[in-house]
Amino acid sequence: MTVYHGLLVLAALAFLILWRERALHTPAAVFVSAALIFGAMALRALCMDHETLDYQYFLAGWVDFYRQNGGILALGESVGNYNVPYLYALALFSYADFPDLYLIKLLSVAFDVALAWAMLRLVRSVRKTNFAGLIAFLVTLWLPTVVLNGAYWGQCDSVYAALGLWGLAFGLERKPVRCVVFFALSFAFKLQAVFLLPVLAVLLLCRRIRWQHLFVFPLTYVIAVLPAMLAGKPFLDTVMLYFDQADSVGSGLNYNSPSVYAFLRTDPADPGSLAHLGIAAAFAALAVLLVVCLRHRKRMGEREILLSAALMSVFIPLLLPHMHDRYFFLADVLTVAAAFILPWMIPVPVLASFASLLGYHAYLRQRYLYPMRYGTVALFAVTAALGVCLSLCLRREDAPPARKGSHPVRRKTKKKRA
Repeated sequence: MTVYHGLLVLAALAFLILWRERALHTPAAVFVSAALIFGAMALRALCMDHETLDYQYFLAGWVDFYRQNGGILALGESVGNYNVPYLYALALFSYADFPDLYLIKLLSVAFDVALAWAMLRLVRSVRKTNFAGLIAFLVTLWLPTVVLNGAYWGQCDSVYAALGLWGLAFGLERKPVRCVVFFALSFAFKLQAVFLLPVLAVLLLCRRIRWQHLFVFPLTYVIAVLPAMLAGKPFLDTVMLYFDQADSVGSGLNYNSPSVYAFLRTDPADPGSLAHLGIAAAFAALAVLLVVCLRHRKRMGEREILLSAALMSVFIPLLLPHMHDRYFFLADVLTVAAAFILPWMIPVPVLASFASLLGYHAYLRQRYLYPMRYGTVALFAVTAALGVCLSLCLRREDAPPARKGSHPVRRKTKKKRA
């Protein structure tokens, strides 16, 4: 089996997902979808041989460590700075007689497909049409940062993003337990899930989930790290890993990221004070959004919840210090979903992708294409557009009132007599 066979399998899986979701109603839809899915995988095939410094200095060494120390038996050891659910995959890859570079990238591409599937469900929840979901699925597979992140860079941001979007999709579909489970899995894979986790508060306010459902979150996290615990890794180490990551980011306020700190031309004399100011600003902005959602909770439907999630994924990393080049991955995807709400929102994901790609270019090409502050300005425009769109949706007379209970109202249908 070659890497191309793996990509063909994933292409077939993507097509089967669309078939299962009944998104292929016409021969034209079948033909165009098959062509675009195959094209998306062919594009990724061109990227699979590329090795970045992240792979050479970190990922390859981690796989080799497991190869030399018994594979899954070494999960109790401290390896790398990723949480253990992702390390399970690396430990399993150490047994394979196949280049680990391809395995790492194929895993990310598989979650590209899962991410596109979640986007289909999200958009369909808002627009109530399979056609809109189909377009969202195909656009996600072709998003530049989605293609580059896994197939070219070898990163795994599609993993936590896909799990987080599935959590949001289940929240919109009024499946509270699955919603919390997938948010917990997203957090278990990567700390950057916190850019989306506050949407759980919005779902609580809208009664899409209940307080008792939140107890599923720690239970799911414990189950996710249980194999490593059985191999000898202390549970506290899996929790403290995120605190260690926060303490080890360095003193730099910005790492090739289009955050507000991209406006700084030189290192400030007191970076700590500016960092605390950014954290306070992020919490203040989040508090304002939650207060708005609380005041209008009776008018918060699927589109308003989705817009709130998109806003969080943009302004939280925009205001926080120590952000890296890939930390707007969720924003890239959720702004695409938001663009399906109002036609004039179509430029929003374009601006978000432009901002992210500036950071990608800085790392992958080791030089700046444009000053990073251009991306910051673009993200401020994205934040403003999302805020205006949310405000318009909340003010519209046809904004749906919140439904009581945790299940949608179903129409009663008369059964035919035999």
